[in-house]
Amino acid sequence: MRKKIALVTGGNRGIGFESCRQLARSGFTVLLTARGPINGNTAVNKLVNDEGLDVIFYLLDVTNKDHIKNISRQVEQQYGSLNVLVNNAAILYDTWQHAIDVDLEVVNQAIDTNVYGPWRLCQAFIPIMKRNGHGRIVNISSLGGSLHYMQEGGTPAYSISKAALNVLTRRLAAELQGTGILVNSIDPGWLATDMGGPGGGPVEEGVRGIIWAATLPEDGPSGGFFNADGRPVPW
Repeated sequence: MRKKIALVTGGNRGIGFESCRQLARSGFTVLLTARGPINGNTAVNKLVNDEGLDVIFYLLDVTNKDHIKNISRQVEQQYGSLNVLVNNAAILYDTWQHAIDVDLEVVNQAIDTNVYGPWRLCQAFIPIMKRNGHGRIVNISSLGGSLHYMQEGGTPAYSISKAALNVLTRRLAAELQGTGILVNSIDPGWLATDMGGPGGGPVEEGVRGIIWAATLPEDGPSGGFFNADGRPVPW
């Protein structure tokens, strides 16, 4: 049988790197993407040489339309399908800002990467998934994007971009009903990554929800927001 293909954005470190590792351990051919070839190839070499996993590097800046066009064409030509898309790449946990006087250019940068990046990739790969009648799209979100938990100020660029990503999840899931493509948002929780900083939980545990969403059965949920244990998170 042909192996399933999974693509992970921002796969060279943190949540993305661990997602690549666990997906490859689950039997996928994993396309690890990163903005820089040095960091991307270094990450792939660790997984291939140290663990013998089936992981391949692809250059991808999610804000670069040419990169997205190139990678979608390469994936279709080389594999003919994409089973899983993990939209992980994200920027700007802007703890220094407040909505009342935020630098809107910083907000634009966050939205371009955190919302438009996943949106562009979905538009590129959903047609391929539709032709194969199967797909799992996993959008990496955060409690920072939950309206339910927005009682305090701060991190406006990050929070607003993640809330918008959750809206994208809901809209795509509604439009893709009956196609075999499931779309969900996952909050991995506060993890000890470069963005999360020290004090967070183990990355290995936070990624569980991502792997769960990536390997859902055909009758699995779509259009949901879940934590690392697969439990619903309030919108």
